[in-house]
Amino acid sequence: MDLEIVWFVRAAWITVWIVSILPLLIASIPTSKLDSFRDLVLSFAGRGKILHPSSQKFTIPQKYFAHFYVIGVVWTTLLLAATWMYAYEMAPLSSGEFQLSDIASHLAGGSHVFSFHKSHMTPFEHRFKVWRAVFLLLLMEIHVLRRLIESIYVFKYSPTARMHFLGYFAGLFFYVTAPLSLCSNIAPEVARFAGNQAAEFIANGKSHTSSPEVNLLSSISPLAKLGSLQWIGGAIFLWGWIHQRRCHAILGSLRENPSQAKEYIIPYGDWFGMVSCPHFLAEIVLYAGLLIASGGTDINIWLLFGFVAANLTYAAGETHRWYLRKFENYPANRHAIFPYVY
Repeated sequence: MDLEIVWFVRAAWITVWIVSILPLLIASIPTSKLDSFRDLVLSFAGRGKILHPSSQKFTIPQKYFAHFYVIGVVWTTLLLAATWMYAYEMAPLSSGEFQLSDIASHLAGGSHVFSFHKSHMTPFEHRFKVWRAVFLLLLMEIHVLRRLIESIYVFKYSPTARMHFLGYFAGLFFYVTAPLSLCSNIAPEVARFAGNQAAEFIANGKSHTSSPEVNLLSSISPLAKLGSLQWIGGAIFLWGWIHQRRCHAILGSLRENPSQAKEYIIPYGDWFGMVSCPHFLAEIVLYAGLLIASGGTDINIWLLFGFVAANLTYAAGETHRWYLRKFENYPANRHAIFPYVY
């Protein structure tokens, strides 16, 4: 089971890459010979103002974006709670971590089959990996919580804004698979731990189940012992997170009056001075922060980041071209998503 989840997540990402990202990359090739293929891809991948007219019959309201974030918050919260409790109970990360037993085990190249019954025999490297997963899930939780709040209170979708139903299911897939990708390497042992706790509760009842005493400081302090990559990645994540919040607030303010519900207005402010889709750029930045914070050794997180970057780059290009067609006075110095590049 330990490798099954890892490989399942990896296979899911590879499948999505083949089914969705590869067609996007092909459609991005600038040649008139691919115009028909490009229209077909856009009919599936488009949404809102860039949705292809021919696909209107297979669409749902774009306000259903909120469903993605409800799923994201619920699923990420469950993963975070289970992983954090597991880390606190079974993978302590104290100040005296580099004990001779850990160092000897590492130098000898010995391997441990991890068991939550022998947590104190677990090498430091593995315990560090567990707490790193807690950190990544905590960042993801901050992200999806904000997106859920914005979908309810900030965004005012046009009544005519719609998205293809395949894009809807792709979004649901993403917000289930993305948080799992951040902890897939330790998910099996966390699942065993949670299952063991649930079985004990069912077998013995609440009154006979041992309740762990949680010390707030002890449950948080191990996060401060993470490495420089985690804090650099976390800082990059927060940089993207802050700018995305600002850009979303700007977009939301464009439709504050009911009379503007069906209007499209050129946005200004923050990163909009450089690119047409700064909220997409910020999303790529914050996922780059997650990638750096992960240490860059997990192929699943690379596939996650690549999916985000490729999907949003394509959407930004189509959005930028739409702006240029829609507004004669559109700022000529703006690029689609990457300043001075594209």
